[in-house]
Amino acid sequence: MVGMPLSSTLPAEADIRTALAGVNDPEIRKPITDLGMVESVAVHPDGVVEVAVLLTVAGCPMRDTLTNDVTAAVAKLAGVTGVRVNFGVMSDAQRKNLQTTLRGGQTAEPVIPFAQPGSLTRVYAVASGKGGVGKSSVTVNLAAALAARGLSVGVLDADIYGFSIPRMLGVEGRPTQVEQMIMPPQSHGVKVISIGMFTPGNTAVVWRGPMLHRALQQFLADVFWGDLDVLLMDLPPGTGDIAISVAQLVPGAEILVVTTPQQAAAEVAERAGSIALQTHQRLVGVVENMSWLELPNGERMDVFGSGGGEAVSAALSRTLGAQVPLLGQIPLDPRVREGGDSGIPLVLSDPDAAAAKALSGVADKLAVRQRGLAGMSLGLTPAARR
Repeated sequence: MVGMPLSSTLPAEADIRTALAGVNDPEIRKPITDLGMVESVAVHPDGVVEVAVLLTVAGCPMRDTLTNDVTAAVAKLAGVTGVRVNFGVMSDAQRKNLQTTLRGGQTAEPVIPFAQPGSLTRVYAVASGKGGVGKSSVTVNLAAALAARGLSVGVLDADIYGFSIPRMLGVEGRPTQVEQMIMPPQSHGVKVISIGMFTPGNTAVVWRGPMLHRALQQFLADVFWGDLDVLLMDLPPGTGDIAISVAQLVPGAEILVVTTPQQAAAEVAERAGSIALQTHQRLVGVVENMSWLELPNGERMDVFGSGGGEAVSAALSRTLGAQVPLLGQIPLDPRVREGGDSGIPLVLSDPDAAAAKALSGVADKLAVRQRGLAGMSLGLTPAARR
C-alpha cells in the first residue's frame, strides 16, 4: 500500500522506550520510564505507535501535557506515522512501588530530608518582626530569581494564618497525592506548597500550636520536594509557634530577616532576628524593603524613613557576635504589588526595574552560597599502612 512504511523501517520498541525516557512527569519531574508509568508500547504495521501510560491518580490535571510530550518524543523516530496515547491509572500496589522509588527505596515513615546530615539543600527561613513589610513579596521574587538562574527551588508557605504565596506565584493547580506522598504544584519553575491549597475558598485557619507544628512537619516530610538547591520558607510575622517549630524540625535553616526603613519596624525586626541566639540558627542577613520611592526627577523620597536595615544589621551583629550583613535595599515600586496580584513576580515581568535589580542582587548573594560538603561524612576509610 502506498504511504505505508515497510516493516524494516518501523521503529523498534526499545528505541521507542529510549525516546520515552526523555519525557518527564510534569509533577514529579522524573522520566516516566523510571517511574513505571509506561505500561506498554505497540507498533502497528502502518507506523502508528500506541503508548499506554499509567497516571498516578484518575483525573490527573497534567494529562494533556503528558499527551503532548509523549507524542512529540515518539513522533521524531524514523518510520513513525502517528502516535496514540492511552491512559490508565496505577493500582494501589503500583502507587506504593512509586512511593518507595521516590523515597530512594525506603519504605519506613517519611523523614524531613532537609534535616538529614547528608542534605545539600540550603534552607532559608524568611522572617519579619511584624506584618506589612513585604516579607512574602521578597520571598516569591527571590524564589523566581533563583529558579531563573537554573537552581532547583521550592517555597513552603509556613504562614498558616496569612497564606498568600500561591496567588503571588500564580499557582493554580492543586497538589496530587500518591499514597502518603504529596506532589507540589509548580509555577515559574518553583515548587510550592501552602495550607491554602487544602482549604476551601478563603476559609480561615483556626489552629493552635500542636496543629501548626504537625502541618509544618507534614509539609516538610510528606511533600516530594525532590533534589532542591534552595528551599525558602515564608514564616508568619513574629517569634511564635512556627518559628520555634522551624528551629526544631530544620535546625540547619538559616534566617533571613525582612524589615522596612522605619525605626519602629526595625526594632521589631531585631527581635525576630535575635531568636537565632536562642535556637542556635545562623542569620544569613537582612533585607530592607520599601527603602525609598524614586521620583520622576530622579530624587528619592524616604516614605518610611531611612536607616532601618542598617540598624537591624548592626544590632543583630552585636547581639550574635558575628557579622549579619545588609544584603540589599529594595526600592518602593507599585509593580511589586501588581506582580503579587497577577502571580508574575517583578523579577520576571520587568527584570530591569530598580526593585527587580535589587531583589536579583539579593538572590545573587544567596545563589553563590553553593551547596557544599563541609562537615559531611564522605564514608571513606583510610587505607591501612603496610
